[in-house]
Amino acid sequence: MTQTTTDRPAGRASGAVIPVLAFAGIVVAVMQTLLVPVIKDLPQLLDTDPGNATWVLTSTLLSGAVATPIMGRLGDLYGKRRMLILSLAVMVAGALVSALTSDLLLMITGRTLQGFAMGAIPLGIGLMRDMLPREKLGSAMALMSSSIGVGGGLALPAAALVAQHSDWHALFYGAAGLGVLSIALTLLVVPESPMRAGGSFDLPGALGLSAGLVLFLLPITKGSDWGWTSGTTLGLFAAAAVVLVLWGVLELRVRAPLVDLRTTARPAVLFTNLASIMVGVSFYVVSLVLPQLLQLPKSTGYGLGQSMVVAGLLVAPLGLTMMFTAPVYARLSAKYGPKVTLILGLLIIAIGYGAGLGLMSAPWQSLVISVLLGAGIGLAYSSLPALIVGAVPASETGAANGLNTLMRSIGTSVSSAVIGMVLANTANNVGGVEIPTMHGFRVSFLIATAAVAVGLLLALFLPGRRPSNKPQLRASREEDAALERAEQVLRGFRGRVLAADGSPVARATVTLIDRRGRRAGATVSAEDGSYALTVPVQGSYVVAARATGHGPLASPATHAGDDRPIDLDLPLPGRRVSA
Repeated sequence: MTQTTTDRPAGRASGAVIPVLAFAGIVVAVMQTLLVPVIKDLPQLLDTDPGNATWVLTSTLLSGAVATPIMGRLGDLYGKRRMLILSLAVMVAGALVSALTSDLLLMITGRTLQGFAMGAIPLGIGLMRDMLPREKLGSAMALMSSSIGVGGGLALPAAALVAQHSDWHALFYGAAGLGVLSIALTLLVVPESPMRAGGSFDLPGALGLSAGLVLFLLPITKGSDWGWTSGTTLGLFAAAAVVLVLWGVLELRVRAPLVDLRTTARPAVLFTNLASIMVGVSFYVVSLVLPQLLQLPKSTGYGLGQSMVVAGLLVAPLGLTMMFTAPVYARLSAKYGPKVTLILGLLIIAIGYGAGLGLMSAPWQSLVISVLLGAGIGLAYSSLPALIVGAVPASETGAANGLNTLMRSIGTSVSSAVIGMVLANTANNVGGVEIPTMHGFRVSFLIATAAVAVGLLLALFLPGRRPSNKPQLRASREEDAALERAEQVLRGFRGRVLAADGSPVARATVTLIDRRGRRAGATVSAEDGSYALTVPVQGSYVVAARATGHGPLASPATHAGDDRPIDLDLPLPGRRVSA
């Protein structure tokens, strides 16, 4: 088996790691919301028709959806810090391309490259799990997960101010500058994680998932332009279904898949991902409705007549409240568990949208809605990575959180398409201009409330855990994760990884391989060399171990399928110098 090494030892993470990684997430959010203040002006700015102009936004969405799970898996295999820097570097290149052009095709190319930055969110969460102690992990992941809303809330007024008083290309220069700063801070502060997944990169799986996602998201984002019952829309949906089914069959047969569908099918992972879609829907509705309501002229009878900048400032508390929710989440989750905080967050979102139905007549009421929804969305977003991390092996953190981030993106895409259709179908035509109506805004809020209700139902199916004195989240450090799994193993193999002289080997990668050559489990040995692996079914297996400075070992073993763990020590061959 191939020996796994790291670029540098992962020393104790400094206190600056959390804000630096959270800043990377905020930079990604800034990139996403960069063009919101100038959406309505894009056709004129790019000298094209409105249908073509929407590709500037659609391209970023599609590339972000494709990049998120792929970069997560690459991070698990080759280093999360390395892939985080690569994601940000591609974003900077895309921002510079967009800054230097007003040509539609070049702008779409630049925005496509910027979409790759979406991979920074799961990579940052993975780095936190690998490096931070238990007591800091909950609030850190909450802040990282919420950074997408924080950055969006802060970017809206800033981007509006730039767009109103300067050339709109300055938005991209600003995004590129933030990206360069984030790369520099990551290089200076964030160490590389020593954690690596076994196997190689699943290129056919990556291509299949990419094709399936593009075929699925494209008609969602363009369906209102093409017609929801048109041959193109229905044909793309059908093609997406076929491709994704074939991709799933392929992933189940691959030894080291891009996405471990067996892990994804666990109730804790499956219902978290489904709830994530609903949270994504609820988050995007307020971002679409409030800025339009605030900026519509008072002559409409319901518009609030605010400038672009003031509208951005009134919506900004949505992101700020999400940021301040992170430490609150950590305390609640430590006491009650992330399932309870997810349910609490969804309830607050429902209250926010319910109140919003009657709070649309004054600018200050938009501020109240933003704060309420920010608190709820912050709690919900903060709970999602904790639920995922608590349900998957440490070696799959990046890929699993990448998939979860993708689910949120799908939620925002569906939200954008549905709310866009609702607002268009309920709009009034005034002098050839389509003006959204109050009825459309209220229907949009009702749709968001319905999505939250579905999310609540899904959250109730999540496995619950009793609060205890020990934090629910497994530690990010490999030995803590291994020890917890050792406590839980009833049916499987357990023992110690030993050097040739009999001393324990810490941080050794131990992999369980079934008789068809597929990986059935993996873990990392603790400081005392102990490991534990659960077997899915009875039968013959190979337990493989490898560690830096030692030769690899593959030991055949058989489990009868009863509830007794089988003791199996793994003595590694003599030390050797890595190439």
